Amino acid sequence: MKEQVRHTGKVVDMNPQFTTVQIVSQSACSSCHAAGLCGMSEYTEKAIQVPADRHATYRVGDEVDVVLEASMGMKAVWLAYFFPLLVLLAVALGLIAAGVHELWAGLAGIAAVGLWYLAIWLFRDRLQNEYIFTIHTK
Repeated sequence: MKEQVRHTGKVVDMNPQFTTVQIVSQSACSSCHAAGLCGMSEYTEKAIQVPADRHATYRVGDEVDVVLEASMGMKAVWLAYFFPLLVLLAVALGLIAAGVHELWAGLAGIAAVGLWYLAIWLFRDRLQNEYIFTIHTK
């Protein structure tokens, strides 16, 4: 069986194309008994759109699990964190080695990372087709 990433959420909307599930992401300290006193705990609500299943047995308000293969999560980490770091280092160190002032090399590295994220944004529709969430009822 493939490893999976699961998040529990609540179905908030259903239409013919997508089912929207709202999940709550919590920091590690949010479950602490003193979280309300220290102000360091945080949680964010996220809405995930899952392709609609016309044979679904769940309805709006039901609690479900949203599932993604773990390998897809690792691919996202590579695209969002590892490759941009490589781009930053390659551009900055390459320009410094070429004799460019460190300030300009650093700014060029940051600009290159910005271009990387622009490319990710431009290809978001294509990437969205690769990261398919599924819903499992509880």
